[in-house]
Amino acid sequence: MDLSTRDDERRLNNLTLLVYILQGISLFTGLPMVVAVIINYLKRDECRGTLYQSHFDWQIRTFWFCLLGTVLGYALVWILVGFVILGLTWLWCLYRVLRGILALNDGKPLPV
Repeated sequence: MDLSTRDDERRLNNLTLLVYILQGISLFTGLPMVVAVIINYLKRDECRGTLYQSHFDWQIRTFWFCLLGTVLGYALVWILVGFVILGLTWLWCLYRVLRGILALNDGKPLPV
């Protein structure tokens, strides 16, 4: 592996970790999740064919399903089931962020 390849891999690793951190922060305030998914879409082509492609796909799906769960939860809050949906969405997002960070740390791809 030459120097530029190692630098590219380190850069993608750092970028992937940054997105996971932003998603983790989003569990307490939502805006960083939007920034994270913008980064994913802007840098998606650079990670094609690498280990990081599965992480980027994982992070993008995490964003969309968390957004869906949050919107649905807030829409149904008036009949109280929305609180359950919001709680389950929060836990699911936490699981996705933690599983992603652990897989990244182990140098493993995530399922598609």
